[in-house]
Amino acid sequence: MNILVIGDIVGKPGRRALKSLLPGLQKKHDIHFTIANAENAAGGRGLNREVFNEIIGAGVDVCTMGNHVWDNREIYTFIDDEPRIVRPANYPGNCPGQGFHIYTAGFSKKVAVMNVSGRVFLDALDCPFQIAETILSRLQDKADLIIIDFHGEATSEKLAFAYYFAGRADAVLGTHTHIMTADERILPGDTAYITDLGMTGPVDSILGMEKEQVIQRFLRQRPARFEVAKGAAQLQGVVLNFNDDTNKVINIERICQVID
Repeated sequence: MNILVIGDIVGKPGRRALKSLLPGLQKKHDIHFTIANAENAAGGRGLNREVFNEIIGAGVDVCTMGNHVWDNREIYTFIDDEPRIVRPANYPGNCPGQGFHIYTAGFSKKVAVMNVSGRVFLDALDCPFQIAETILSRLQDKADLIIIDFHGEATSEKLAFAYYFAGRADAVLGTHTHIMTADERILPGDTAYITDLGMTGPVDSILGMEKEQVIQRFLRQRPARFEVAKGAAQLQGVVLNFNDDTNKVINIERICQVID
């Protein structure tokens, strides 16, 4: 079984790259299930119903989220009724949406997708380690594969989480920084890992935003409105290959393609 996991989709350029490149990638790598982080998909911040439907229509099976999950308030109107959206599980209290879900994919495999947010340099949500521990206990004997999107800023936190759950999750894949890392590997315990999947969005940008606006923010140290950049766009992510008999990951491959 082959699973494609796509880095943060940023605005219209990211969606354009997704629609243009995803069918070819799915065919080339014989993909059975596709996950994409969509927390920046609508105008660079958040997700609305129209954009969600566009992403699902392009061939994505489930959208994970992150710290921008609530930026577009329209999501409150449909997140509770949409099992194909998974938001960070460690939001405290009675939070809308769900932090994990089990899907049927490929050769009738049960694929659990979990989303958690880091706490280093981000909002202080509940402990992602403890929340993931609780969820994994609930998933025992219910899922063939467990994929975790760890939405975090700090490499150390992502690595610590991955090593802690090595052997209990089949993949721990970082999102949020929009910069693809070159440290993909299979950890002891057969857990696939990469610090960050990168970004599906405009190439000539600063994390998907217009360069000059971001530069001026650093120079002036005053609030500035960021806009999604234009021009060539990329799709970044990883392909995970699993042994159909053992459900063990056998390879993780970085993917990066660009369109004009």
